[in-house]
Amino acid sequence: MAVDLTAPAGEQTRARYPDDEGYVERDGIRVFWEAYGHGSRTVLLLPTWSIIHSRQWKGQIPHLARHYRVLTFDARGNGRSDRPSEPAAYDEREFAADALAVLDATATESAAVVGYSLGAQRGLILAAEHPERVEGAVFIGASYPGGGKPLDERARFAWEDELDTHEGWAKYNKHFWLRDWEGFVEFFFSRIFREPHSTKEIEDCVGWALETTPETLVTAQYGRTLEPEEARGLAGRLRCPLLVVHGTSDQIAHYSRGQALAEHGRGDLVLVEGGGHAPHARDPVAFNRLLHEFLGRLR
Repeated sequence: MAVDLTAPAGEQTRARYPDDEGYVERDGIRVFWEAYGHGSRTVLLLPTWSIIHSRQWKGQIPHLARHYRVLTFDARGNGRSDRPSEPAAYDEREFAADALAVLDATATESAAVVGYSLGAQRGLILAAEHPERVEGAVFIGASYPGGGKPLDERARFAWEDELDTHEGWAKYNKHFWLRDWEGFVEFFFSRIFREPHSTKEIEDCVGWALETTPETLVTAQYGRTLEPEEARGLAGRLRCPLLVVHGTSDQIAHYSRGQALAEHGRGDLVLVEGGGHAPHARDPVAFNRLLHEFLGRLR
């Protein structure tokens, strides 16, 4: 397949452009994928919440593509993938099915999978229910409902109710999203990156979030996520090596979520002292080293 190695209009210049790209289509919904490098092992970088697209992996792709074959795809709802109008299209199992379709479309028998935040749920489905396709799993800042504790400040406000305040986490609210999407995403990503000197990371993510619409994210919010017992059951079925990486200052998913996932999945846990919700983006060199060491241990 011929690939245009120039950046799409409005996109920042990339450090590494894909060697191949394409679409998979399921039930009339098209999902855009990219492939980098030609290594003997494939690493599948899963999408997270549809508020951002696969450019979130820009700190990993150039490094990994020197050693491995790397696959990414835009989550339905953002990037160059379609934006379905039905909530059921955003169920976690749909994202896992998209991942399988990308593996099939790229003639990939098996891969190591890496998931960030909500990507841990779709990664769990993939690894537990299709073990022959997953060689190892790495989950970062896992949004894992099977254990750990919630963050009290996030639980104070209802998402669907009309609120009489828009301070703090009251912005995580359907009606505020529809009134002031930019205001929400600026707040949200300022909570993801709590480390000093994170301006560039915040600006990148805000820009990516503005490539979709609040209406799309409201629809996606009604998609089914894993129930606690279901998540624990999937983690208990894991047979592949597992690495969980979580920042101790994560203000999106408490680090005890990562601790519980590592325990239930019988995996290794790395806590990043003082790290926020996205250590792979905030300190890509340190994370890439961890990932490279983990991949080197796989058979």
